[in-house]
Amino acid sequence: MRTYRRISIAAGAALTAALAATAPHASAVGATPAPKPTQRVEYFTEPGGHPHHRTVPASPTSPRSLAPSAPSVKGDGAVTSVVNNGPVGTKLDVVFIGDGYTASQQEAFHTAVRAKWAKMSAVEPYASYRNLFNIWAVDAVSRDSGVSGDPAQGVKRDTALGSGFFCDGVERLLCVDTGKVESYAAKAPAADLVVVLANSTKYGGAGYNDVVSKVGYDGIATASSDNDRSDQIAVHETGHSLGKLADEYQYDEYGTYTGAEPRDVNTSTLDAGRMGAQRTKWYRWLGQQSPDGGTVGSFEGGGYYPKGLFRPTENSIMRSLGREFNLVGREAMIAGFYRHASVLTAADGTAAAGATVGRGARVGVRLPAATSTVHWYVDGHEVVWFRGKTTVVPGAVGVPRDGRTHTLTARAVDRTDAVRDPELAKRLRGELSWKVAG
Repeated sequence: MRTYRRISIAAGAALTAALAATAPHASAVGATPAPKPTQRVEYFTEPGGHPHHRTVPASPTSPRSLAPSAPSVKGDGAVTSVVNNGPVGTKLDVVFIGDGYTASQQEAFHTAVRAKWAKMSAVEPYASYRNLFNIWAVDAVSRDSGVSGDPAQGVKRDTALGSGFFCDGVERLLCVDTGKVESYAAKAPAADLVVVLANSTKYGGAGYNDVVSKVGYDGIATASSDNDRSDQIAVHETGHSLGKLADEYQYDEYGTYTGAEPRDVNTSTLDAGRMGAQRTKWYRWLGQQSPDGGTVGSFEGGGYYPKGLFRPTENSIMRSLGREFNLVGREAMIAGFYRHASVLTAADGTAAAGATVGRGARVGVRLPAATSTVHWYVDGHEVVWFRGKTTVVPGAVGVPRDGRTHTLTARAVDRTDAVRDPELAKRLRGELSWKVAG
């Protein structure tokens, strides 16, 4: 879905205002009115099905000022830390915003966040990298409980984000006012990924992957809070926003692809033979058993084209919900995680990185995954018998008591076998240092 034209929320709102201001003049001179801005959304009609796309009118609300504003009602805009794995800037910060929750239902929203994240983070590679994420809940207080279009098309509810099923007449398409989402997302300390949970048990959701946010996130996923299959929609959409993955399904009417080689890592004009010979795209994974079933090869049909484009495996989550990421997708997702998060952070309750500490201080680090290891150095020389320790005392490591200042350094590397690209592997390294008064 990322191949479609991207519009910013602010730009869309500005264009809407401009059209409104110029419409009378255009009518007076008989000119054709300029088209209204639109947004491209992705949706799923059933839990195990292929996605669909639709162009809907752009959200009517322009983003509010990113400066803190007074809540409209008590508790509106309140931010809760649901999972804290380290400082903002060193972790990937996921922001959940609820819609259709009244003031008295915000704890139910927090419960839904915990449940939805538990299901999302059970999918690989999220499961192996849970320590890379901070999770935030932003309360959006609605006047009505529930969302429009639930259970029937004629149902209307007054909610903070304007969520509703039957968007553009499509029952399972759960649209949202992206301008209002922006204003609430801005209240969180950071927002690398945004998920809107609509207070509903009805199956549905959407992916807004043409949204560019001033806050910093790339795309919005919507999902029903209490439908036990809607989490797969959010996971698929993060394949676009975090993994920068293309869709691996096709539409028959698209015919044969005749364009240039796509930039997406999981679609190619090359079959397995030519890919291996040219040592490009997913050639490192060819012939390997993939977690979504079968072996990695070249399967025709992907990027919406039934002919002319190949995908790595028969049926990954980028093709059908309820599946796993294939090996190519897992590697791309890990790359996305490390675009936002660091391989090494200081542990809670220990000295902050960069601080000056004494020889008896506790210095600790947190690692993102079981595949990560840490090495300790004093003035550039490794202390090999402390390799793998996540908490040390400088004096015990060997910092001398000589009245001088020494440097204690922790260096970590994630040696996961889910990454084979050597350029990507360079990102899976980190270093922290402390000054130690000897």
